[in-house]
Amino acid sequence: MAAATARGVIYVHSAPRALCPHVEWAAGRALGRAVNFAWTSQPVLRGAQRTEFYWEGDKGTGARLASALRGWEHLRYEVTEDAGLGTDGGRWMHTPDLGIYYAQTDTAGNTVIPEDRVRYAMEIAGTNALELHRELRLALGHAWDQELEPFRYAGEDSQVVWLHKVG
Repeated sequence: MAAATARGVIYVHSAPRALCPHVEWAAGRALGRAVNFAWTSQPVLRGAQRTEFYWEGDKGTGARLASALRGWEHLRYEVTEDAGLGTDGGRWMHTPDLGIYYAQTDTAGNTVIPEDRVRYAMEIAGTNALELHRELRLALGHAWDQELEPFRYAGEDSQVVWLHKVG
């Protein structure tokens, strides 16, 4: 029986130029093959580079990629692993200030908050609606999204994908 295959994307939102070859090496090691990324300037942070890389591999490759990139002080990245038949997807986000965040995702790419996490948020918040709001923002990775959002916009050089057949 063949291993379950998965696919996803590595988004390196910002990396110092000197770190770029090391990022490629770490990603290639996690994927089990050499990779070459197409790096471009990151307009939000002077001297930084950015890239996107679509990958395919065994189920769990997203976690291996996120782990391989974790720990570099000046690296901002996201790794996604799409949900497949009978498998959940995942999303890992990392920033220098916040560290790493992981969330399960559904087939549409939505973040899934497990029932136990929702119960915990309710228990911690009690009757305090603002505290419940804070706990749910934490569970959704809101702080990571806020920090990464300016870096996600690539500027004028970003690729455009035209959808020719929709619906």
